[in-house]
Amino acid sequence: MGLRIHFVVDPHGWCCMGLIVFVWLYNIVLIPKIVLFPHYEEGHIPGILIIIFYGISIFCLVALVRASLTDPGRLPENPKIPHAEMGEVIHACNLTTQEAEAEESPTDSSQRGLHKRELWELCNKCNLMRPKRSHHCSRCGHCVRRMDHHCPWINNCVGEDNHWLFLQLCFYTELLTCYALMFSFCHYYYFLPLKKRNLDLFVVRHELAIMRLAAFMGITMLVGITGLFYTQLIGIITDTTSIEKMSNCCEEISGTKE
Repeated sequence: MGLRIHFVVDPHGWCCMGLIVFVWLYNIVLIPKIVLFPHYEEGHIPGILIIIFYGISIFCLVALVRASLTDPGRLPENPKIPHAEMGEVIHACNLTTQEAEAEESPTDSSQRGLHKRELWELCNKCNLMRPKRSHHCSRCGHCVRRMDHHCPWINNCVGEDNHWLFLQLCFYTELLTCYALMFSFCHYYYFLPLKKRNLDLFVVRHELAIMRLAAFMGITMLVGITGLFYTQLIGIITDTTSIEKMSNCCEEISGTKE
């Protein structure tokens, strides 16, 4: 499947994505330097574990780039409306809500026309026709097909065309985080103590502080990604986007108050 390139100019999104890249670089540079390579040199772990670590890290970075730069399903200025629905769409645009209600009748033809009008709607922000379940992103400034949410961490919307890439990113991030936390734990509580330590190196002298910060970032990211990955999977199973969940929740709250 061909993926279209999509780039969002948003300084806030750049900062969030830069923070993610910083965490990735922090772990991919310091974890091997402090844990993996020293224990490999002393024969505590096989080299395949280092290869796996770098492999997951590369997959994670590639998934981040693809999720960030892939078009989420942005609607063009002239959307291609199916010919069978074109007349009904134009009719729906010309009718007011009161007129549409007045035209309803129990005949089969009217029911079919109403069903077709329900497939498309007019966006009151960009003034374009869009399929149902599309949403206008105020951050990106355009409508996205089956938009789930706008994610600042990838500086992009999560929509119909890149949702699977976002799930892929969540999976690889969770896998890499668990892998790094596992080695951090084993470094102090399972592996044999290192015999050769060069105290002239900065990372060796400040190892405890560096590893504590890595553990804090890892646990924080693991909790956040696990919750996000879970809600995304539930949304796929129930065929409900995050925006639709929020809308339904608001309707339930307003209905309860009334």
